[in-house]
Amino acid sequence: MKRIILLILTNLAVVAVLGIVWNILDQLFGITQYFARMGLPAEFGYIAVMSLVLGFGGAFISLMMSKSMTIRSMGVHIIDNPTSKQERWLLDVVKRQADRVGINMPTVGIFYTDEPNAFATGARKNDALVAVSSGLLENMTADEVEAVLGHEMSHVANGDMVTMTLLQGVLNTFVIFFSRVIAYLVDSLLSGNRDNQQSHASYGMTYFLVSMVAQVLLGFLASMIVMWFSRYREFHADKGGANLAGREKMIAALRRLQQVGKPHDLPGEMAAFGIMGGMAHGLKKLFMSHPPLDERIEALQRQKY
Repeated sequence: MKRIILLILTNLAVVAVLGIVWNILDQLFGITQYFARMGLPAEFGYIAVMSLVLGFGGAFISLMMSKSMTIRSMGVHIIDNPTSKQERWLLDVVKRQADRVGINMPTVGIFYTDEPNAFATGARKNDALVAVSSGLLENMTADEVEAVLGHEMSHVANGDMVTMTLLQGVLNTFVIFFSRVIAYLVDSLLSGNRDNQQSHASYGMTYFLVSMVAQVLLGFLASMIVMWFSRYREFHADKGGANLAGREKMIAALRRLQQVGKPHDLPGEMAAFGIMGGMAHGLKKLFMSHPPLDERIEALQRQKY
């Protein structure tokens, strides 16, 4: 319950801050008046800037808060001073891999769940978090865990968190902007041409209904693009894991994941940077953050070194 309340409060705070940013920008630069002088509806200025601020602002605020929020929400135990051979081994492996890929030592942690999984997150590659589940440590050999860590370290070294955030920000902006523009045009056609100076606040139910429907439909298309890119990055992270730990170890780790059955997806943006996504068939495959394990294994087997 505390996690839900924290998430709601965080999102409300983000919306409030972004609303203040829009008002400041409009007052400083006269965006609304500028669009009106161009002969375009004044609302387009509001829509364009709000789309940009909300699209990128929300994505980057989530990225900046991802490390601290994930530690709290998932109850990640941070290994500052290792208290067991296993914790010391984890730190040693991550330190060795960090040195090989040329980044600072990430924060390393364990989250407690029976599901075998791991993820990486963080706003910067030199201030990242790499965490593995207790279920992964219990179900995999040391060589397989090393390969999984290599996979996650490759996500960090490749800057995948920032790249995904940029992509998400661009798509968010387009979704918000075009859904509002479509709603404006539909509302104008149904109710007659509006005066360019009329406030967007006076729009009726048609505008809001159309904008919500359009945002949902465009959001599905945007999600398909984001998930396609996520699957593309997974193949590269597998290759990176193979380079760091060895191809056979990486293949063995993926085969082990096949044996343990379907895992629960990681929450939110963590799913894109976990070692394993859910399983799906048909159209659902378009919304998968990870390629099927068979395809990932086959890609590694074909890879030339």
